[in-house]
Amino acid sequence: MDDLLPLPRLIETGAGSTEIAVGAVVSGPASLRDTVRLALGVLDPRPGDAATAALRVEEDLRLGPEAYVLTIAGDGVRIEAGGRAGAFYAAQTLRQALPDEAFRSALPPGTSWTIPCGRVEDAPAFAWRGAHLDVARSFLPKREVLRMIDLMASHKLNRLHLHLADDQGWRVESRAFPLLHEVGSHRPRTVVSHRGEDLAFDDVPHGGHYTLADLAEIAAYARARAVVVVPEIDVPGHASAVLAAYPALASRPGERHRVLDRWGISPVILSPLPATVDFLLTVFGEIAGALGEAPYFHIGGDECVLDDWAASAEISAYRASLGLESVGDLHAWFLRRLADALAERGSRAVVWDEAFVSGGLRPDTIVMPWRGEHVARRAAAAGHDVVATPVFPMYFDYAEAASPQEPAGLGDAITVADVAAFEPAPASWSSEERARVIGTQFQLWSEHIPDGRALDYRAWPRGCAAAEVAWTGGPAASEDFARRLGRHLGRLDAIGVEYRPLSGPRPWQRGGAGRRRHRPGVVTVQEVMRHLHELSLSADSTRPSM
Repeated sequence: MDDLLPLPRLIETGAGSTEIAVGAVVSGPASLRDTVRLALGVLDPRPGDAATAALRVEEDLRLGPEAYVLTIAGDGVRIEAGGRAGAFYAAQTLRQALPDEAFRSALPPGTSWTIPCGRVEDAPAFAWRGAHLDVARSFLPKREVLRMIDLMASHKLNRLHLHLADDQGWRVESRAFPLLHEVGSHRPRTVVSHRGEDLAFDDVPHGGHYTLADLAEIAAYARARAVVVVPEIDVPGHASAVLAAYPALASRPGERHRVLDRWGISPVILSPLPATVDFLLTVFGEIAGALGEAPYFHIGGDECVLDDWAASAEISAYRASLGLESVGDLHAWFLRRLADALAERGSRAVVWDEAFVSGGLRPDTIVMPWRGEHVARRAAAAGHDVVATPVFPMYFDYAEAASPQEPAGLGDAITVADVAAFEPAPASWSSEERARVIGTQFQLWSEHIPDGRALDYRAWPRGCAAAEVAWTGGPAASEDFARRLGRHLGRLDAIGVEYRPLSGPRPWQRGGAGRRRHRPGVVTVQEVMRHLHELSLSADSTRPSM
């Protein structure tokens, strides 16, 4: 019980032991019992009555919905949970108390283990414990998304932020506007050169999208594992794939657009006129309907080049008719209009921090400040709930070491230790500001994540450190966390996760030569954060958020 990850609030050891066998009997309310069975995976307990049950689960409404008490005694295992999520997490803790083999997909009949008695009381510090998965730049098949949900759930992470649209691809079916997936979901090639070199392309078509039925399946699969899917359609910028399908929505009419085959920020932007708003709200409704429930909907708002808005006589006239003074005000109005409509449908808007700087957000809009602590604190002080998503240390597209042995990453370096030392709600903030931090999440931007093996390498074990910070609410104790993480890697081995070893990449995980090789020092995270801090300081810090 001393190597659990993430670390529970309270662990007590007891005298004696009990036996847990594959197919043991579990009793309790059906919904909680079934949740425990699902969480225990290969153990697959059979439903039964309390008299014969080795595992008993009970509901205790005095506990929070994600809280639980796990008691291992000589006569069996007892779980008290405040809800389905708490029961699921209790079962995950129990599974970690067993040998690594409990994380395999199948075991010989009759397998059983003896485990020592003890007690765990636990609840998360943050409500939002997330992972961001960019499937727009590099599409990942549904099986990889479902597997990511499994790995998140085993680490008590509960928000899957799916980045479904960007310049390089649109990734979800639309029955109202089918050209979105028929045209916008694929590109003829992808850039493979590094920065500072002449552009070189692989000349390999890339594409894919999820049907609405796929999205419904992903959401249901996630809900069963206490994970909420947060869809993102990033607007009004990052719109090349949308405009390749529906060019009439562009701010500059009459131009042809294409799904981008290279990375970076594009000046292409959607028009803010009513036809665009109606279009987006129709698509948002399709996505939310497929998810079944969408408590959160991310609308982006970042990296928008507003030049085409300023140059358009029609858009300028529309801006004036709304009583707005600048294109920045129009940007804020556009996002507020979408957020208001989402709220009417029961979804809470989420944005990147540029949208906060533009001002005019609904008070209930959640802000993801990727440019660091300075803008995060401003958003919290303005009364917005904040999910901490800074480049350092939560952007996992950066390499884990400044070494040519690493596969190519955006820059270097963000290590496991960097993530474990992260403080989402800094102690230097006021209590009111700290209370506005509702969680944190790590970002997996996919310029350098072409497939599931690369996803494993980028996400884990840094994701283990992020889960620890998100669950406990602050930095992990370095020596104790390092010890527990070393033990936890055996569980990942049993699952089959191709994580990055703490000592460095395995021979077949190395970058090799050419485009797959990391080039240390070309972009350092310190330089990036210094630049982003300067940008956030130069932004209009006096604009109110209404």
